[in-house]
Amino acid sequence: MLVAGGEGSSGFLSSAELYDPATGSWSTTSGLGTPRFNHTATLLPSGKVMVAGGRLGSPDSPSYISSAELYDPATGSWSSTGSLGTARKFHTATLLPSGKVLVAGGEGSSGSLNSAELYDPATGSWSSTGRLDTARSSHTATLLPSGKVLVAGGFGSSDFLSRAELYDPATRRVEQHR
Repeated sequence: MLVAGGEGSSGFLSSAELYDPATGSWSTTSGLGTPRFNHTATLLPSGKVMVAGGRLGSPDSPSYISSAELYDPATGSWSSTGSLGTARKFHTATLLPSGKVLVAGGEGSSGSLNSAELYDPATGSWSSTGRLDTARSSHTATLLPSGKVLVAGGFGSSDFLSRAELYDPATRRVEQHR
């Protein structure tokens, strides 16, 4: 298991550690290129882990991050990959059956976001995809057996949300549900 970044007593972290459940031990591995907090980490089919977005700076003056990095467990090293189109934190990252990663919602410098992006590990690039009907952060995104992604709950522009939406990777569209 890989644990990377976060917040410590000295601020935001770039450190990374590996946990071996067989031995119950932790070991240090190389650190992120950019210290970050409130980011996502997604295990890709290749075995690499993609870390995307987040924030750095002080809690009173955060700076949102658009960069993404890949951790290669075979070499224990990090490399940069394409940057998100929109810097964000408190977003979700869902691995789709196609091997692409859907990043949805979150919070940016202007507040809650309704934008969504797809990461293609084959090219290391991001592209915009269907927008959420409701801007939200701190929500959940669950891959369903149908291949669609259920985006639910979270926080909107001024209140907690009870609405849910379905993202369909085949049509790149979102439909709202109750």
